[in-house]
Amino acid sequence: MGQFAFDFDLTPQRRIYSVAELNAEIRAALDQRFQDIWVAGEISGLKLAASGHYYFTLKDHDAQVRCVAFRSSHRFWRFKPRDGLAVLARGRIDVYEARGEYQLLVETLEPQGLGALQLAFEQLKKKLAAEGLFAPERKRPLPLFPRRIGIVTSPRGAAIADLVQVLCRRRPGLHIRLFPALVQGEGSVEDVCRGIEYFSRSGWADLLIVGRGGGSLEDLWTFNEEAVARAIAACSVPVISAVGHETDVTIADFVADLRAPTPSAAAEMATPTREAMWDRVESARGKIAQGLRYRLAMLERRLRQQGIDRAAGALHRRVGRSLQRIDEMGYRLRDGVRRAVETRERARRALEARLRRFDMRPRLAGDRRRMEAARAAAVQRIQMRLAHRRSRLEQLAAKLGQLSPLRVLDRGYAIVSHQSGIVKDAAAAPAGSAIHVRLSKGELDARVE
Repeated sequence: MGQFAFDFDLTPQRRIYSVAELNAEIRAALDQRFQDIWVAGEISGLKLAASGHYYFTLKDHDAQVRCVAFRSSHRFWRFKPRDGLAVLARGRIDVYEARGEYQLLVETLEPQGLGALQLAFEQLKKKLAAEGLFAPERKRPLPLFPRRIGIVTSPRGAAIADLVQVLCRRRPGLHIRLFPALVQGEGSVEDVCRGIEYFSRSGWADLLIVGRGGGSLEDLWTFNEEAVARAIAACSVPVISAVGHETDVTIADFVADLRAPTPSAAAEMATPTREAMWDRVESARGKIAQGLRYRLAMLERRLRQQGIDRAAGALHRRVGRSLQRIDEMGYRLRDGVRRAVETRERARRALEARLRRFDMRPRLAGDRRRMEAARAAAVQRIQMRLAHRRSRLEQLAAKLGQLSPLRVLDRGYAIVSHQSGIVKDAAAAPAGSAIHVRLSKGELDARVE
């Protein structure tokens, strides 16, 4: 009977991943599983990169996770994060493939125990109060009978209707100029600031009313922005802040020269009072219209967000990853340059130490010191010898002076001489001969008789 042999390969097939493929697979798995999560923790190691991204770590007692907030996300936050702040972070898990690390892409950040808007409100209020923008001495009195009133608000809101109606009823013939502006949402801060700056620069208005109708804290947030507050503070005409309802308080109310509880009340404060009842009726009608408009605006916003936010989020994450990679390369470049500079500095110091051993200046300085010491000693010895010789000369001069014949002349004697010499005998100078007489002081020529 024949024999048959069979070979079986029982080795399992292996799939080999590259590092980039492995990180991409992990990122896809995490992105599918953790698309929208909330994480509670404490901010640590907060850093704002040149690209505008926030890098930080969320930690608790037992663990930590790296976080990135792209500039396109955190520019909508209402407060500034800081180290040590307990927060709730909303986002998705992503993998930074360059380092093989997973990280939380933070899109929303809220402080625990205190709303984000309320925290931002308190932070800005404290900052501006420290600068003196709320000081009572800055408040300017309103003109008693303004002829021209400027208004910065939405041309379609209930606030402008209330303001115009009350102003026209109370002051017929009053000049009113409206600067149309968005009062909530994107671009509203810039519109309101432009309106305030227009009336401040033109000088047309005697009084300026800035405000809008009521709403939630989010709706009124335009008037809690620092740019609006500083524009009101810099305005050249008195400003009335008329934002929301009587219970609504904004940063603009603190900076303005006068706060009105409602836009209608602002019109009453700006003009002499006539009929309060009509004001109440118009205010109630305005509130109803504002509520309907607010409801429609929120529905419109929700419809837009459902279609746009998903595509915008994907685009922002892609751009954010690219910018994060740029940040990483920038950090590496700075570290490399710093290490190269440190290496060159150590080499320079070593060469400087070696050169210092061959430096002739210390030797020349020592020779100069020894030469100066020898010169000083030589000068001292010469001076001593001169002093000794001078003393000796004075002694000899004194002795010589004592032996000098001129000393005798000082006692009244004289020296008589003629052509042959000193006359010692009277016979040597007969009568008629010429003689010369030397005295102690002076000389005489004489003739013997």
